[in-house]
Amino acid sequence: MTVQERPKVQREPRRQMNGRTASLVRDDDTTRYECRVHDVAPGGARIATDANMDVGERFSLALVATHDRHQRCEVVWHREQMFGIKFLT
Repeated sequence: MTVQERPKVQREPRRQMNGRTASLVRDDDTTRYECRVHDVAPGGARIATDANMDVGERFSLALVATHDRHQRCEVVWHREQMFGIKFLT
């Protein structure tokens, strides 16, 4: 039996955000939550929030809470108050 090595997958570079405060806006554009960004990569981020969200739920995220620029996101996993999100194009 031949054992094949799995190809090494290069992960995206991540930037540690150390719980920086950000602003999460639900799809109704009126419900805002404060969240903490723990790390961010070109394709997504890991955030913590008290908001109740499910996998597949979409929202907008302002990585700098005081700026109006928002990135569309989708929840891909969650554990308690920690969420993995991907950025949508």
